[in-house]
Amino acid sequence: MAAIWWMMRVAWLALALSLGAGPLQAQGLPGLSQTGTQTPPQTAIQASGADPLAETLRRAAEAGVPVIVVDAAGKVVASTDPGVTGPAIKTGKSSDAMMGDSVLMKMQDQAATFRATLRERLDALPNSINEVAFILRATSPDGRIQTYVEAVVFTILLFILGRIAASQIYGKRIVRVYVVSRIRQAPQGYSEKMPFLVFRFVMGVIGTLFAMLVAYVVGYLIFGPVDDLSLQLTIAALYTGYFFWSVLADLWRMILSPFLSQYRIPRFSDADAKKLYRWAIYVALFDFAVVGFATWLSDFGLNYNLYAVVYGVLALVGMLANVALILFNRRAITGAILNGREPGAVSWIVRTLSVVWAPAVIAYVIFGWLELAFDLVLEQPTSIPLIAGAYGVFLSIIVVYGLINFVIERAFQRSRALSALRQASETGSRDGDTGPAAPPVARTLSTFEELARRVAGILAFVAGAYAMLRIWDSENMLLQESMVDRALDVVVIVFIGYIVYHAFRIWIDSKIAEETGDQPETELGDEGGVSSASRLATLLPLFRNFILIIVVVSIGLMALLELGINVSPLFAGAGVVGLAVGFGAQTLVRDIFSGAFFLIDDAFRKGEYIDIGSVKGTVEKISVRSFQLRHHLGALHTIPFGDIQVLTNYSRDWVIMKLPLRVTYDTDVEKVRKLIKKLGQDLLSDPVIGKTFIQPLKSQGVIEMQDSAMIIRVKFMTKPGDQWLVRKKVFEEIRELFEREGIKFAHREVTVRIADEKAKDLTPEQREKVTGAVQAALDDGAFDNMPMGGDDR
Repeated sequence: MAAIWWMMRVAWLALALSLGAGPLQAQGLPGLSQTGTQTPPQTAIQASGADPLAETLRRAAEAGVPVIVVDAAGKVVASTDPGVTGPAIKTGKSSDAMMGDSVLMKMQDQAATFRATLRERLDALPNSINEVAFILRATSPDGRIQTYVEAVVFTILLFILGRIAASQIYGKRIVRVYVVSRIRQAPQGYSEKMPFLVFRFVMGVIGTLFAMLVAYVVGYLIFGPVDDLSLQLTIAALYTGYFFWSVLADLWRMILSPFLSQYRIPRFSDADAKKLYRWAIYVALFDFAVVGFATWLSDFGLNYNLYAVVYGVLALVGMLANVALILFNRRAITGAILNGREPGAVSWIVRTLSVVWAPAVIAYVIFGWLELAFDLVLEQPTSIPLIAGAYGVFLSIIVVYGLINFVIERAFQRSRALSALRQASETGSRDGDTGPAAPPVARTLSTFEELARRVAGILAFVAGAYAMLRIWDSENMLLQESMVDRALDVVVIVFIGYIVYHAFRIWIDSKIAEETGDQPETELGDEGGVSSASRLATLLPLFRNFILIIVVVSIGLMALLELGINVSPLFAGAGVVGLAVGFGAQTLVRDIFSGAFFLIDDAFRKGEYIDIGSVKGTVEKISVRSFQLRHHLGALHTIPFGDIQVLTNYSRDWVIMKLPLRVTYDTDVEKVRKLIKKLGQDLLSDPVIGKTFIQPLKSQGVIEMQDSAMIIRVKFMTKPGDQWLVRKKVFEEIRELFEREGIKFAHREVTVRIADEKAKDLTPEQREKVTGAVQAALDDGAFDNMPMGGDDR
């Protein structure tokens, strides 16, 4: 249209020159008002100053329109086309010079142009208002501007009547029974909340259409058909804006659920949800009104000065309203981002987002208005306002994320039910133990459902970022850059690697959990651990680390290849480095290979109690070159595999525990044997330790005679790790049994023989010497090192 306008302009001037006309008059020229007022600067010719023909040709050349002017004889008078012979027209700074300007100089030129153009538009605004009033009177069916105002007012009143009818007829008498019957008292998750929310949203959209239909029918019956095109355009703009605003209000109602808190997915209180809902719909109403009014002005073809100024001022008010919405609801939205948790209990990404979202959104809203004002003043093409585009992207992300989570919950519904049953059984087995609650901590992904939710969130964010990029870069100039394209490929590779690694890790962790099972609880300080982990559960953590290394290295190499870096020297360098490490770190290589063979031979597993000569304890952790032993007194030992010479495993197959008992010499040994045998049979039916016995408790008879006691030994066989619990119970039962049966335990005694003298005839000095000898024997620990039980058979 601009090119056609300039062609008409140049043709008119050429005709005037060829006829020998004098100074050009404003009347009759396209682009000038009938009252002689000046049109916008881009389309007007200054009445004074430069030659009108040269000025017009210069402006046409700046607009990119090739112009050739010939006289009555057909001779070229002037031309902007370099391929046509004739005097060239100077159009300001050459393109070569512009290409050589720095970014700062270009920004300065644009700022100067913006200021000058804005000043010209403001100076021409009073005349522009008169021109708009003239055009509106000319297009009005009865010649009055108030006709458009009346059409707007009556249409709004009809909308109010339609909403009342939709509420009383459609809402209460038609769909209420269907909506109320679907309400649950305590729905859980997306799978139970989303169907109702979507159903209510669809019913709301249908209610909006019902209200619009009522408004149209009532308006038709009262005012009759509208034949005037200008009024049709006005009413159509109002109906379109009302429909989209109502749909947006229903969408916000679906997201925030301000009046049904049990269906609210984001973590908002009732007061915060209602407050944010009202702010959102009223600010959206104003934004739709601004965009609709500006579109109406543009479609009418009214004066551009007035269009730009009115649109810019109303958009400024809308920008301030959006900033107020953010500031007044910042606390509630931050809490929803944190999902009601403390900042320390979430990941660093969520924590950072909860801090920077408000300043970032405010800066975006302000910059969006500045961009719109710049385009309006310089009369550059404007499509979707950046603020409206951001709202659309935001709502699309939320809706898409909710739908994806609904699909994920439905897909993992069975596994979630099994997990809930397992947790319920574990809670019931604790017998109502309500200890202090553990502080909330950020945890890693543990199920495929959580991984799917994380991937859904990332994909929703990527889709929103891409849509935002398309709004800012509508001509797709940025994505055509080679570095940006390569960077996007690297991001995709890293994202795929992230999914692959976590998928393998979750699968391995689930297998470890299956292999480990429910470990019985034991007290700290017991010699030996509980039942050991399986061989697969021992090797899987190492395999998980191996997968991590493979994924990281593969992703790194693929990223380098995408960036155009040759990775062949890296492989050669890795070979050289490996050879150097092999020669220079022989101890490390020995530890790694020794550990590999120990694990291949299944010499020990995680959770087993082993003795390597110098230290002993329960295996807690196994790495590539070493493992850690937890001593039963609490010390943690780290031992390289290469230092192991002999390894004794106390946690395989079965364990025999032998207990020596010191009794007096007058004890009936046969009676003790029968009592111990009967006790062993009774312990087999014990509800706590009965199932742990492999062989029952029995007596081995007298195995040693000491100075002050007979040593009777008893033994039993249990599963590895259970012998310590059984030993406690056996000692307790034997003490009670001997007390009931009158069997006495022998105590340590020291016998002092005095030659040729009687004890009663000892002097005080001799008695003191005897006491000193006994004390010396006790202090030297003579009884502590005495053998207990002869051989160990």
